[in-house]
Amino acid sequence: MDFEQLHSNYNESRLYGRYVTNTHIEPLLADLKQNFKVKVEGNSVLGDPIYSIAAGNGPIKIYMWSQMHGNEATTTKAIFDFLNLLNDETELSYQLRKAFTFLILPVLNPDGAKLYTRANAVEVDLNRDSLYLTQPESQLLRKLFEEFKPDYCYNMHDQRTIFGVGDKPKPATVSFLAPSFNIERDINEFRQKAINVIACMNETLQQFIPGQVGRFDDSFNINCIGDMFQSLNVPTILFEAGHYQNDYEREQTRKYIFFALLSGFNAIYENVVVVNKKTDYFNIPQNKIIFYDVMYKNVKINYENKEKITNFASQYKEELFENSVIFQAIISEIGNLEGLCGHEEFDVSGAEFQDKELNKIPIIGQKADFSFGGDRNFVNGKEIK
Repeated sequence: MDFEQLHSNYNESRLYGRYVTNTHIEPLLADLKQNFKVKVEGNSVLGDPIYSIAAGNGPIKIYMWSQMHGNEATTTKAIFDFLNLLNDETELSYQLRKAFTFLILPVLNPDGAKLYTRANAVEVDLNRDSLYLTQPESQLLRKLFEEFKPDYCYNMHDQRTIFGVGDKPKPATVSFLAPSFNIERDINEFRQKAINVIACMNETLQQFIPGQVGRFDDSFNINCIGDMFQSLNVPTILFEAGHYQNDYEREQTRKYIFFALLSGFNAIYENVVVVNKKTDYFNIPQNKIIFYDVMYKNVKINYENKEKITNFASQYKEELFENSVIFQAIISEIGNLEGLCGHEEFDVSGAEFQDKELNKIPIIGQKADFSFGGDRNFVNGKEIK
């Protein structure tokens, strides 16, 4: 399977960047109505529609949702790339539609998507609401789960740039989890199926992003939706779309999520998931919080009239501005920072720090605008040449 060519063919160019809302997907849904069932399943706290897409008529039922956290849109983009493939008239498209029935909620949290927030309109994290089901979005997700009776659940998320994998750390571009179904983190036949699919997806991704696939912590929390559905004996897979080098819009990452979706469905279709791949799964390195967005090394500072050499780091804060997301670099840590990395690093070789207020020491929480040695100027964390 030529994954690169397939994504080039089916990339949905009308979705781009980090900000995706109902307004962005509604024209795409109108196009998909010609061949798929598109309907409003319910409404958010603020009354916005929550859409579903039903596609295919095969015996294997896949239940998939994205933007449970409103500011996590990468997997939504990948889902529409996949839907473009599914909506074509090729042998692969026909094969998928014949083998699978998909029920997809592309923006489960439309209020959070519009506001660019993790939580919904009343500040509830929907991924911590699977037990008490206090929110209309959570209630709808559970209702459709019970009606659809899926064979697999795909719980689609984004993760922050702070995560890395490996002893020589690389960014965790894609991470997976087969959630636990009990506190003991046992493996039954249903969790085993999720493990096997993840192992197959990882095998494919290693061809494109070697060493950049992670495994999420599997501590059990019944109030998380993945743990809940796994405990109800439905194999559930958590996707986390993370950072790829210099890809803050996550356009490369969406491609790798698309690759993972296709390779996973192919593994299920070919029935290779019956092979026990527990060892392969647990060999995927676990995510570590190890990255800052930018790190500055060997900086001279003046603290209480004493000069010293230290390091500091900045992290991007994502802010919604005029219907797009901008990245504001904020000074986030100062010190040795041993064992930590920057996605971008500057070694200033002992040059003196100074900000616009003439401070000689970085101040945590302030914007990353400063200079080193009076002649290396940085604005929003980056050097201005």
